Amino acid sequence: MSSFETERLICRPFSDSDAEDMLRNWAADPDIQNEYGEPVYSDITQVSELLREYTAGEKSRYRWAVVERSSGGNIGQIAFCKLWEDCRTAEIEYCIGKRFWGKGYAGEALAGLIRYAFENTGFERLEAYHRAENLKSGRVLEKSAMHKTDTVQRFVREGVIPDGEVCYCIERYEYKL
Repeated sequence: MSSFETERLICRPFSDSDAEDMLRNWAADPDIQNEYGEPVYSDITQVSELLREYTAGEKSRYRWAVVERSSGGNIGQIAFCKLWEDCRTAEIEYCIGKRFWGKGYAGEALAGLIRYAFENTGFERLEAYHRAENLKSGRVLEKSAMHKTDTVQRFVREGVIPDGEVCYCIERYEYKL
């Protein structure tokens, strides 16, 4: 997996050196982790274990540390959390530490990932969704190149109609390379 960059961010594979920034900036924050659907990590040992998952095996393939270029600090992550190779579709997830909210970093990372995906992978469709009450994540998706859609592969495969989730997608042919 390779890195991609935007004007203010470097999105690169995770490394062991990310543990302290992860704990300080987002992994220990219940507001972020609960919205993100992940457990809250309370110490460096737990975050180090998570990092082992992020840097080994399938989870490392499409998961990037979001690093603020100016400080060099890991302020969040962005990933393809679900892959459906049979229909060349990937689902995107992201989180940014609360201290960095309101600066456009999540949207910038998302735009960079969309560009990276369509320039460097065989995915034909990218998807994301947010819970309706998660307005911050909703604003990120509303401002992105993605557009609302009725459902995403996650729900199709589970045989579920989205209820309280707002779904977005973009197809390769819609993206201007």
